[in-house]
Amino acid sequence: MARGYARAREKDEAARAALVPLAPGERPWPVTLSAVLAALFAIANVVFLLSGWEVDGKSPVASGLVFAAVMLAAAVGMWRLKYWAVLGWEVLLGVTFIGAMLSLLRASNLQGVLLALLVMALTGPLFWLLIRQMARIQMPSRR
Repeated sequence: MARGYARAREKDEAARAALVPLAPGERPWPVTLSAVLAALFAIANVVFLLSGWEVDGKSPVASGLVFAAVMLAAAVGMWRLKYWAVLGWEVLLGVTFIGAMLSLLRASNLQGVLLALLVMALTGPLFWLLIRQMARIQMPSRR
């Protein structure tokens, strides 16, 4: 068992050594894509609210504005490469992925299955790609 732990530690150390801190002005494309998506979600939500969009016969103004504000804060934070913003976005991606996966249990038609699979196909890879970028964001500069 000690050999297994030693191998795992070696792999961890190799992965850490391979990480390169972000260069000044560098913005990785997964973080940029996430910031743009968050901004689009915020804008779309406000547009839907202004156009009178209803959910189950009600217009969710307060919750819609709160969601738009959270998405806008996430977009600005990710654009500025703030670790907390990328971490929060990761949480939202993970919860969305799990929600889509669980919705497959209740999907009653092909459209529901395809929608859940589409959401999983979009959120899963983006979640995975952001993990390394989060490590690079919080890395101190090497001297």
